[in-house]
Amino acid sequence: MQIAYQEMLTIPWHRLTTAYGRGTKIPELIKMEQYDKLAQLIEHQGTLWQVTPWVIQQLLHTLPNRSVESVKKEEIHLYIAVASAFTWEELTSCPVQHMDELLQEKWLWSVVEEGDEEEWEEWEENEPRGYEECAFISYYVYSEYQMRAAVPLFQNIANMRKDLAPSITELIELLMNRQKLWETI
Repeated sequence: MQIAYQEMLTIPWHRLTTAYGRGTKIPELIKMEQYDKLAQLIEHQGTLWQVTPWVIQQLLHTLPNRSVESVKKEEIHLYIAVASAFTWEELTSCPVQHMDELLQEKWLWSVVEEGDEEEWEEWEENEPRGYEECAFISYYVYSEYQMRAAVPLFQNIANMRKDLAPSITELIELLMNRQKLWETI
């Protein structure tokens, strides 16, 4: 499993889906630290979306360079919402080998947003583009993998921010309870 950091501007957000449509506004929401809105877009009722591993990557990339005081409760709650979706017990399909593969044309939605309604209707009958089993499991695997790698960072924040410690402890427990599963991957 390999992850290479993607600059925010190189991610085709307008071609990746969220719980409520395309991810076009994701960069602005990240920049404006709109964590509640982001959480609603990247996780919905236990489902992660095409944008999820990329949002997690962007947020975790900036986290070590920020002051501990700048970390907001809503950001930690976003991570908890995503971690709560990690309920798979075994891989029913192989995830892609490199997270960048999720940006290949075969997984992306069309450039033109016209016809999105038809693509969403396709969801009811077939798997829409980017939600084939291999890609879909990859959204979970790569989101979780990145968050597990950030546990030491989360622990450091919890040690320095007692107000966030209970929420961060919950997050770390969600991630570490899956240790045995990850040992088999």
